[in-house]
Amino acid sequence: MLPMDYQYYLSAWIYKVIGRADPEFSQFLHSQGYANGTKQFRLFNYSPLNFGKPILWKERSLFEIAADRISMQVSFYMPDAAERFIVGLFNNQEVFVGDKFNGIDLAVAQIERIPEHSFSTTITHKALSPIVISFQDEGEKYARYLSPEDEGYQQLVKNNLTQKWNILPNVKPFTESFNFNMKPTSVAKSKLITIKPNTPEQSKVRGFVYNFSLTCPPEIHQLILACGIGEKNSMGFGWCEVK
Repeated sequence: MLPMDYQYYLSAWIYKVIGRADPEFSQFLHSQGYANGTKQFRLFNYSPLNFGKPILWKERSLFEIAADRISMQVSFYMPDAAERFIVGLFNNQEVFVGDKFNGIDLAVAQIERIPEHSFSTTITHKALSPIVISFQDEGEKYARYLSPEDEGYQQLVKNNLTQKWNILPNVKPFTESFNFNMKPTSVAKSKLITIKPNTPEQSKVRGFVYNFSLTCPPEIHQLILACGIGEKNSMGFGWCEVK
């Protein structure tokens, strides 16, 4: 049995894997990340687990998984982070994904590098995990999670990607004037994900899963596939594939 809201456990596992190779770098990535003013980015992302069609125990928020092989993809923009992750995988190939009540034991059986894409300016992306975009008005206690239909959504996506790009070393910074046009090509489905379920730190994050056509510089497409789109990518949100 696997908790339906398993993203947090995968994120924690990735930090542990990197920590086996380099504890100091793992601590930096977890507590600080790459900073741009007050914004902090971890610059990695991971896909949902691929385990076929499970039995859904909705009342208990659990997946019953029959598959004997489970796969996932992990992507880093920074080469040093990717190298440490791969080294850490070979140091210890076993992992438990879940909480103190339910979970699954896994052993890494195969590691495969996915070929890199070539990019044009207009590409259709498919979000496999919810894209999170939030906005907090001055004076409001909590941020609001926005849908692609909300005013200002596209600009917030652009701002987020620009901030990520501009903290990368040895790149030419983008200004706000670069060409960016994002258009949903499917109905956006809302998903509410629980982070750290059944703990005092439990919180809920809302995102939207949809396909979208995006016109922007090829470097931004590469950035999306490397570390996700939107917010909270290191928690497994905003994983996209080229459709």
